[in-house]
Amino acid sequence: MNIVVLVKQVPDSSSARSLSATDNTVERASASNIVNEMDEYAIEEALKLKEAHGGEVTVLTMGPPSATESIRKALSMGPDRAVHVTDDALHGSCAVMTSKVLAAALSRLSADVVLCGAESTDGRVQVMPHMLAERLGVAALTGARSLTADGDRLTAQRQTDDGYEVVTAATPVVVSVWDTINEPRYPSFKGIMAAKKKPVETLSLADLGVDPASLEATSAVLGFATRPPRAAGTRVTDDGEGGTQLVAYLATEKFV
Repeated sequence: MNIVVLVKQVPDSSSARSLSATDNTVERASASNIVNEMDEYAIEEALKLKEAHGGEVTVLTMGPPSATESIRKALSMGPDRAVHVTDDALHGSCAVMTSKVLAAALSRLSADVVLCGAESTDGRVQVMPHMLAERLGVAALTGARSLTADGDRLTAQRQTDDGYEVVTAATPVVVSVWDTINEPRYPSFKGIMAAKKKPVETLSLADLGVDPASLEATSAVLGFATRPPRAAGTRVTDDGEGGTQLVAYLATEKFV
């Protein structure tokens, strides 16, 4: 089974994040960048499929040269190799154009299964797996909380607000997963050392046959502002009329 896992390098959501003042894109150069958390669950699921059915796991990343750090982190978990799509023309790419480039790379890899996190912490739009499935002309099993394979057919429990749906599709297929699907393994020291020697293929837009002129973003951030400081609260001192004052305040805020 040929499995490709999409991995994205994102700013750490536990640290301060900002947009660039020059072009309103996410400031990545000075951020603390990590592997997108949801993608770690996709990596684990890919490794479980490989262990059960054999094959190869490839990590696919689109990002600046610094994304190599996240590629090595992903490889230390157990995948066999990686492909890094990097090109200056990709800066500021929107989801639509990103899906175009990733689809071109996936077409070269001839994957049976494409796995990815259901969303990225820097975008949270949850559209990439659907866009890729449409561009590749394959089925999409999205929002999976469990995944099983039987020959060339995969069955997923699609997580919903009310429970789950059972959906199935034949390979090739795109699968997105939630963090309820497994518990990602920690990279071992052996895995970390082995990752340094695993092959990483670097591809440009020219290598993929994608014209940079065709990648004009379909959306852009027009402006932004930092969150204003929290205003002081209203204190009610009980001098015999505290209850009345409290109810009056709640009424002005339309709580009662």
